[in-house]
Amino acid sequence: MKKAIALSIVLTLIVTLTVMGAVHYVLRAPWKPRPEGLPTPVPTGEGWINLLSEEHRPHWRNITDDTDIFTFEDDMLHIFGRSLTTLRYVGYDGRPFSDFELHLEFKLARRTNSGVFLRVQENDPVRRGFEVQVLEDHGSPPSYTSSGSIYDVVSPMYNMSRPAGEWNSFDITARGHHIVVYMNGWKVIDADLSKMTMPIGKFPIPFAELPMDGLLALQDHGGRAWFRNIYARPLDEAAEATEDMDTPEEDNDA
Repeated sequence: MKKAIALSIVLTLIVTLTVMGAVHYVLRAPWKPRPEGLPTPVPTGEGWINLLSEEHRPHWRNITDDTDIFTFEDDMLHIFGRSLTTLRYVGYDGRPFSDFELHLEFKLARRTNSGVFLRVQENDPVRRGFEVQVLEDHGSPPSYTSSGSIYDVVSPMYNMSRPAGEWNSFDITARGHHIVVYMNGWKVIDADLSKMTMPIGKFPIPFAELPMDGLLALQDHGGRAWFRNIYARPLDEAAEATEDMDTPEEDNDA
């Protein structure tokens, strides 16, 4: 009797795993053509700040606790990926960003989970801001938790994630509530957070009420991650500079 029960349990597990595997295979649909992109070039021109330059590296730190979670390797910031139960964040505290453009590149080890956090509030226990998801999920269908998503809130139009060990790029623009994300050269998010006046996903705070400026942070959620070519351009300062240039000088001879 006991043998029959054990055999029944084993067969049930085998059937369940087989069905789950088949469903996963169908959802991924590897036989279907999917878009592919490549990392975009490093931006050039006025106003871009290289946040990994020797001048700016001292401003990167673990803004969660005193755990050693990252290092600099040549031109890269390497997150060790040891934080599994406690989420930790490598933040840039050199200045807050409000309206800005951001370019960064990253590559991931297998099964790595990370994220780019924008407008982070350092002293807020939930780090009020929002996350553009970074995940090793090449070939998976897009979802509200896949690479390039605004995590648990906005699904990307495509999952442009490249395989583990290959470089990816984000080009993100934040103008007020308007957020645009390009991943590997493809626009994947074009969202107006001002419409989100109710809680969405797991977040109790409506995204329309999130702070309009804050820190930039990279998440350590388990798995090794490397970041390079992190360039930011504050758009509010660029606009002020343009206005100053366009303002005619007063005529002191009048």
